[in-house]
Amino acid sequence: MPNEELLRLVDSIHRDKGISKDLLFEAIEQALMSASRKRFGTSGEITVRINRESGDIEAYEDGRRVSPDAFGRIPAQTAKQIIIQKIREAERDVIYNDYEAKLDTLVNGTVHRFEKGSIVVNLGRTEARIPRKEQVFSEQYRVGDRIRAYVVRVQKKGQKVEIELSRTHPNLVRELFALEVPEISDRVVEIKGLAREPGHRTKIAVYSNDPKVDPIGACVGVRGTRIRSIVEELNGEKIEIVRWSDSPDIFIRNALSPAEITAVELDREALRARVIVPEDQLSLAIGKKGQNVRLTAKLTHWNIDILTEEQARKRREEDRAEVYKIPMLPPGVAEKPPTLVR
Repeated sequence: MPNEELLRLVDSIHRDKGISKDLLFEAIEQALMSASRKRFGTSGEITVRINRESGDIEAYEDGRRVSPDAFGRIPAQTAKQIIIQKIREAERDVIYNDYEAKLDTLVNGTVHRFEKGSIVVNLGRTEARIPRKEQVFSEQYRVGDRIRAYVVRVQKKGQKVEIELSRTHPNLVRELFALEVPEISDRVVEIKGLAREPGHRTKIAVYSNDPKVDPIGACVGVRGTRIRSIVEELNGEKIEIVRWSDSPDIFIRNALSPAEITAVELDREALRARVIVPEDQLSLAIGKKGQNVRLTAKLTHWNIDILTEEQARKRREEDRAEVYKIPMLPPGVAEKPPTLVR
């Protein structure tokens, strides 16, 4: 390879791919040394240097300068191979670094193809996968459809970078709210909790650090514009926004809305809440197939029992009866001491 051509190639790769010139020159030098050993089988110490200014190749064996012409076509062939290899490695590293920085964020792409149950997404410079376990059962896509997903994993595998995306992760909803609600990105409104059953329903608890800002109103937007955009992105998944409170009693009441709650009895040691509702509110509090109470439990981190007022009354009577069943010793009869086992 003529010296000028080598310099032009290195300079072109440096500008187009952002790879350091020194990295390219060093890689070519190492490859030339390796190739010369394979060709000549020398036992001496081979050193190859490329002049960064002129592109001239200088070769040394045990400190004695030898003519690079002895390499024949090795420099030309090896340089081309190494440049190609370094381009691939550098592109892989750039992609890896780029998407590692995007871990736990949203990315946009288009559906490229379907492969073994996975959706392969074209992200522009590379591809990513949404495996079946990260897909929402009710969502259907076709090749060419736009798709937005949450980055859950980025790793190097050989010469490739594997990027795994998710449409089911709860933080997908969290990131969508951060995009649509400026008060969240500005940290005026804070998302305190989120529970999701993908494709069905999400409960999200919000709190405002500014008493003048209504957190629920900020998330809903004028005439529901903000929440509508998020629901459309989630293909119709229902989203319920509740007001967070540091009082478990109030938080549980808010989370079970719109059901009317008569009382909330807390067992703080067991983190269990007994929620008492009127008879006509029972099904509303529990929700379809238990979804409302299940999501509330995930959101509040409390185990929740829903009882009607009549059921709660009977439960209290049973609890009192259990207390009375504790055996009592007759007057004057001392309790036997425990038997010691030696």
